[in-house]
Amino acid sequence: MRRKHRRKQTTPELDITAFLNLMIVLVPVLLLSMVFTQTRAIGLNFAEQTASADARDDESLELRVILSGNDFQVESSREGLVEQINGTATGPDFKALTDVLKRIKYSVPDKRNVTLLVGPETEYQTLVSTMDAVRSYPAVVAADVVQAELFPDIALGDAPPLPSKEGGE
Repeated sequence: MRRKHRRKQTTPELDITAFLNLMIVLVPVLLLSMVFTQTRAIGLNFAEQTASADARDDESLELRVILSGNDFQVESSREGLVEQINGTATGPDFKALTDVLKRIKYSVPDKRNVTLLVGPETEYQTLVSTMDAVRSYPAVVAADVVQAELFPDIALGDAPPLPSKEGGE
């Protein structure tokens, strides 16, 4: 006769302490090392295409910045064309635009809105950079660089069509 020796089969215990230790250390390290990006939404208004002359107040100043290609035209309802800013070889001259708008802001400090009229050929990055130049500029206040406000309320619209450059037809 044979004896059957059966070993007692026990279920092994799950030792998850090493895994828990890893998670306790790894999760906070990963969370602390994440780079958080800041996403900001910019509120835009759309420029009205038709505005009656009776509805306009003579005292109100309507400021328009027209972007066509690499050139800017700054116009106001009082003076007409304020300044034509030609682009440089590398692109639009945002510094010159900011300087013109600083002069206007100095003469009308309570003005907060501007209409930005852009052509269909305008690139997205050029539009965003123009909006940044119109909204604010870096200024030094008490040894700190801050963003000084120019015209933060931006209305966006289509630029008027450029005059045809065809000569003979």
